Amino acid sequence: MKNITIKTEANILEAFRVLEKTSLKCLVVEDDNQRFLGTLTDGDLRRWILSGADFNTSIKDSYCKNPHVLQENKFTKEQASELMIQHGVELLPILDEKRRIVDILTWGQVFGKKDKLKDKIFAVPVIIMAGGKGTRLEPFTQVLPKPLIPIHGKPVIQHIIESFTTVGVNDFYLMVNYKSSILKAFFDELQPDYFVHFVDEQEPLGTAGGLKFMEGKFKEPFLVSNCDIIINIDYADLYDFHNKNEYDITLVASMKNFAIPYGICELNSNGCLDHIKEKPEYKFLFNTGLYVLNPKVLTYIPKEKLYHITELIVDAKKDGKKVGVYPIAEEAWNDIGQWAEYRQAVDRL
Repeated sequence: MKNITIKTEANILEAFRVLEKTSLKCLVVEDDNQRFLGTLTDGDLRRWILSGADFNTSIKDSYCKNPHVLQENKFTKEQASELMIQHGVELLPILDEKRRIVDILTWGQVFGKKDKLKDKIFAVPVIIMAGGKGTRLEPFTQVLPKPLIPIHGKPVIQHIIESFTTVGVNDFYLMVNYKSSILKAFFDELQPDYFVHFVDEQEPLGTAGGLKFMEGKFKEPFLVSNCDIIINIDYADLYDFHNKNEYDITLVASMKNFAIPYGICELNSNGCLDHIKEKPEYKFLFNTGLYVLNPKVLTYIPKEKLYHITELIVDAKKDGKKVGVYPIAEEAWNDIGQWAEYRQAVDRL
């Protein structure tokens, strides 16, 4: 139970890291005497971040202080299951008379399944932008297309696809150009039990130009992923987040912390030293390369022209479209686009 409990002095970044280590999407907040204070979900953290809170902000104002709970020896399994279904909760803390946590009842314990069923994501197509040359991974990419760079004996494209197939997605579109025949041969030999459609770019069209070929193909929002990222998140929750907030584009952003190992000189208006900030740390939200797009935004993409996803976002915003950000923990994003990140991904996966 310790791996899903957290104290109020923890900050947002720490809470995300604790959540990342558990299969549940909810933490139990307690004081130093193990008295129950409330629950904290990944959704609570995202709302707090999107409201402008710093990653170092304490969770004391972000968690739910009056969640649904069970009293020790005063409930049945049927009552617990009804409460979970009615209110859509992942877990129910079990408290004694002094509100100390004696146990936690999870969705899996009640229904025999790890997570709540989320059917919406099952029919969602995924487009993977797999046509780039991967110059930052040379010399391997002089022989292989970047999507076939191996991680633990399996190409990265297979890792990406399997992260989606585990939740029921089975329809994939691969935008290809560089060494596309090798990539096609791999899937022809693999003979997967999911559908792979190849969309050929005769010339490199950037990170979004090839999406123009998909205009008119879909009626509902779809997912777009770079071919050099492996992301471990709840795709159904991402999809629901996009739809509930009525976004036209949603990008997934990872929290990252950078520590500078030097003293930073801050100057005054006269160019003289004002003070030295010793070994500062900076925290940012980085674009991971995973998106949810509404089909109508594809109309902004020009035909057969080099065009990037950042340009699509700018053009959509200029036209009044709504662009959302879905924050995730740093550990949930594995980037293999450069050798340093590739080695880190190999160690983590």
